[in-house]
This record gives sequence, C-alpha cells and structure tokens, in this order.
Amino acid sequence: MNKPPKMKFKKNVFSRTIKMLFGYYPVLAPVTVFCILFSAGISAIPAIFTQKIIAIIEKWWEIGDWQSASKEIFPVIGILLGLYIAATISIAVYNQLMAYITQGFLCKMRRTMFDGMQNLPVKYFDTNKHGDIMSHYTNDIDTLRQLVSQALPHLLQSAAIVLCVLSVMLYYSVYMTTVVIVGVIVMINVSKKVGGGSAKYFMKQQQSIGKAEGFIQEMMNGQKVVKVFSREDECEKQFEKINNELYEDSRKAHSFANILGPIIGNIGNIMYVLAAIAGGVFILSGIRNISISGMPFSISIVVPFLNMTKQFTGNINQLSQQINSVVMGLAGAQRIYDVMDETKETDEGYVTLVNAKVDEAGNITETDERTGKWAWKHPHNDGTVTYTLLMGDVQITDVDFGYNEEKTVLKNISVYAKPGQQVAFVGATGAGKTTITNLINRFYDIADGKIRYDGININKIKKSDLRRSLGLVLQETNLFSGTVMENIRYGRLEATDEECIEAAKLAGADDFITRLPDGYETELSNNGANLSQGQRQLISIARAAVKDPPVMILDEATSSIDTHTEAIVQKGMDKLMEDRTVFVIAHRLSTVKDSDVIMVLDKGEIIERGNHEELINKKGTYYQLYTGAFELE
Repeated sequence: MNKPPKMKFKKNVFSRTIKMLFGYYPVLAPVTVFCILFSAGISAIPAIFTQKIIAIIEKWWEIGDWQSASKEIFPVIGILLGLYIAATISIAVYNQLMAYITQGFLCKMRRTMFDGMQNLPVKYFDTNKHGDIMSHYTNDIDTLRQLVSQALPHLLQSAAIVLCVLSVMLYYSVYMTTVVIVGVIVMINVSKKVGGGSAKYFMKQQQSIGKAEGFIQEMMNGQKVVKVFSREDECEKQFEKINNELYEDSRKAHSFANILGPIIGNIGNIMYVLAAIAGGVFILSGIRNISISGMPFSISIVVPFLNMTKQFTGNINQLSQQINSVVMGLAGAQRIYDVMDETKETDEGYVTLVNAKVDEAGNITETDERTGKWAWKHPHNDGTVTYTLLMGDVQITDVDFGYNEEKTVLKNISVYAKPGQQVAFVGATGAGKTTITNLINRFYDIADGKIRYDGININKIKKSDLRRSLGLVLQETNLFSGTVMENIRYGRLEATDEECIEAAKLAGADDFITRLPDGYETELSNNGANLSQGQRQLISIARAAVKDPPVMILDEATSSIDTHTEAIVQKGMDKLMEDRTVFVIAHRLSTVKDSDVIMVLDKGEIIERGNHEELINKKGTYYQLYTGAFELE
C-alpha cells in the first residue's frame, strides 16, 4: 500500500468531546456509563459459574450422587439467571439513555456551531466554500453521531469486559493468562500499525467529502451558467477528478479498516488453540498452578479458561473494529471544532443606538418608545453619558485597506457625505467601489485612516447598532424561505403589514406583488426562484425601505431591472433617498447624474470628484465614460 499522508488529530479532540458530553449531561452520562460497566461486568461472570458447576460435577462424579449435585448446581444457575436479567435491564436502560443523550448532544452541537457561525466575520464566508461549510452540519455531525452513539459505548463495554475477564483469568492461573497476553501483545501491535493508517486516511476522507459537497453546491447554483456556456463536459471532468480523490481516500481508509478485523479474529483463534494445548500440557505434566485462587490445574479451570480466552480475544477484536468509527468520528469532530474555534468577529464598540426625544430647546433624551428619531448613546470614562442625534454624517479620511497584507485595495481614500447628500462611486470592476461600502458597514476593518459617523469613530460604535442605522441593497439578491411579506419585514421585524406594504409601494414592488397568486402571502423558496431577477431586486429594495435608515447604500441596486421598471423604481428611490445620506454604486451612469458628488475610482484611488456638470466640463475620465469614449470595464 502507498504510504499514508502525514495527517494528525489535535491532541484534545477526544478529551474535548468527552468533556462536552458530560458537560451537557452531568447526571445522565455517568448513569449511562454505570449501566454499560454493570452489564460488561456481568458478561465476565459466566466463567466463574462455569468453573463452579464443573467443580461440583467433579466432586460428585465418582459416587454418582446427582441429587446432592443438583442441590448445589441449581442455586448457582439461579444466581446467574438473576444477574442476566439485571444485565438485560441495564442494557435496555443505557440504550434508551444513549438515544436521548446522542440526539440531544448533536442538537446542542449544531446550535453551538450555528450560534458561533453567526459571530464569524464576513471574511470567513468569503474565503470558504459554502458547500464545505454545509458539510460540517451534515456529514461531520453524522460521523460524530456514530462516535457518540455506537463507537464510544462499544469501546467502553469491550474495554470493561477485557479488564474483568483478565482479572478472572489471573485469579485462576497466571501461566494460562501469560499465554493469552502474548497473543494480545501481537494483536495490539497489529491494531496500532493498521489502525494508524486507517486514521490518517479517514481524516483525509472527511476533507475530500467537504470538497466534493462544495463543488456540487457550486454547480447547482450555477447550473444555468453551465448550460448557457455548454460546459457540462468540463464540469463532469472536474467532478470526476474530485470524486476520484474521494474514492481513493475512502478506499485506502476502508482497506486498512477492513483487513484489521479478520487479522485480529484469526490471531484470537490461534490463541484459543494455544491456550487449549497449554492447559492440557499443564494438567498432564502436573505443573504447579500459580494463581490468586490457589486452585491446582484441573478441567474445572481449563474449560472455563478457554471460554474466557475466546471472550477476551473477541472483545479485543471488538475494540479494534471500533477504530473505524472512532477515527471517522474524531475526524468529523476535529472539523467541527475547527469551525467553533474560528476567530470570532471582534467588537470593542461601546456607543449604542437608542430611541430619542428632542425637546424645543434641542435637548436629547433617551426613551423606550419608537419616536422615529435615533441618537448615539456615548458613555465616557468619567461616568457621564452624552447623546448625539443620528444624522447620517459620514466622513472617510485618508483610508488605506487591503484584504491581505500583500495587496492594497484602497489607497488614501477620503469621502465626505453630509446628511441628505447623495454620493456616487463609479469606475471599472475591481476599482474598490464595493470595498468602500464594506468598510462603512465594518464587514472589514481599515488598515489606516479614520471613518467617522456623526463625528464618532465607527470603531467605537457597536457593530450591531452601526448596521441598524444603515440600509443596504446589493446587486446580488438574497431572499429567504417564507412569504413575500416576511421577506420585506426582514428589514424591521416589528414593522406592521401596512408599513411593509407602504415600503413595497415606495420601491415600486406593490404592483407585481398584488398580481402574485397569494399576493403578499405568496410563499417564496430557493431564493425566490419563482420570481424574476428584477422582482427579487424590488423586494430587496422594499426590505431596505421598511428599515427606514438614515444612510442607504445602493450597490448596483437597479442593475437587474429593465429600463421600464427602472423608471418606476427610480421615482420610489427618489422618495426613499429624500433626507438620507445615500451611497450609490452604479455602472449605469444615468442613475447617478443627479448625485451631489460623483467619485471616479481607478485601481483603488479616487482620480476625479465633483457633480455631473463639473466632471463633464473637465472632460476627463468621467466625461469619456459618460460619452462612451471607453467602457467602464
């Protein structure tokens, strides 16, 4: 076989899983362990009773007093039967508890992982395939289920039986036990050798599964693009390569795991034969038995010892068989913990957004009721609190930024947007237009410079409150499963139906919504696949409108709307933009003509700024773009 790749589990994966399991179920988990150990202990007892019964038979064999023998045998059998009944009850209890604990554990793990994912920065989702992320919730969780529900209980049970049987064997004969232990040492070495290769490949298999699922989801989302460019054959070739990698990793992992059982089983059979031969030799040669019991070698010891040997090696084999499930489960657990341990989005902000009242003298006070006015609540080190009315004054000063240290995307960017102003960004794809708006939202943090919001450094504002004050309409729409009304209300959950309908009218979406089969109660699924791209965009605009923020960011908001619909939407957009600070990113220059200031970006720098007339008169880059001298791209 090929040499396995060098891949190791983190040292604390197993212990962390056990700690979390007992942390979630501090009472039920120990009870389950007790039931497993109790039933395992009883499994080792039959050998003792077998020895006693054979000894009784030997005692009364010569005189043939079966009546006296039966009086001694039946109580022993009765006790054994009672123990078996108790063991059966114990097994039933622990199986029920394991079903409850396993599903509860996985439920809590999924919730912990999902809750943690909500606090991850946008960068994580930008740099990881969504299919691979989904694999954590499906395939990795399933392997963890097998670990908790099957592998760990069987591992514990087999280990307990092995220890109990070993203790009984030592009680009866040290010599016979030594013969068995020699075989066990061989078993352990084989398990370590073969099981180690299995573990390494099972870890690689889990990664290959995530890669395959990520590719499949990517192809499903882009199926129309694949077909329109007739790239089916190329996609099949790419998938075949990924699928073959998964096949090879899985084949190698299971080839190691599958040969382990037969090898261990046959070593156990050889040990059984050797134990029988050794027992016969010891009896015939009259060798003095060394044992805790002090009993000499006899048939009453050798016969149950052979059964114990079979039981001992059988459970060693069971332990080796669990290596498969254990390493798969640990591989899945490690990937889950990797997600849980991802660096969360940090937020050192302490300035919050509150409802505000403003009296005739201009004094600002905080209130619990919705007044339509908002203020920044700014606590200071001396214990005082000041309030700044939310106006939408955004100042970006000398900002530099790069998604990584090697490449700078924005250089020395300065933008000043007064309340109610409309600022437009134009330029070629990759010029940095969307990046600027990502910095305003604090999806990414700047490397150098300052961004102030109503005179407050945005690093001091809590991210959730900052984003509550901003409305965002992206070029790429994202609708959720639910009704049209619920999707609009997503912008402000406490909004009434009337407010949602008013927002839809403002965005120009009411007309087509009322013509849907169930109007605003029409169910949407699969990102609104039953709607046109333009209709989905209109709902997205309505969702931003119902939020009623003082600052709007429109990133190609009308790019997916036809010219006729755009005229309708533009009227609503004009109303929506009244008395708000608006940042517009557009390739259609006709949509930014009326902006107060237009920024022309090129390779991360602002090369021109001014209103439409000023830039046309300059006859620079904007003039050439507007008159069609060259295209934006």
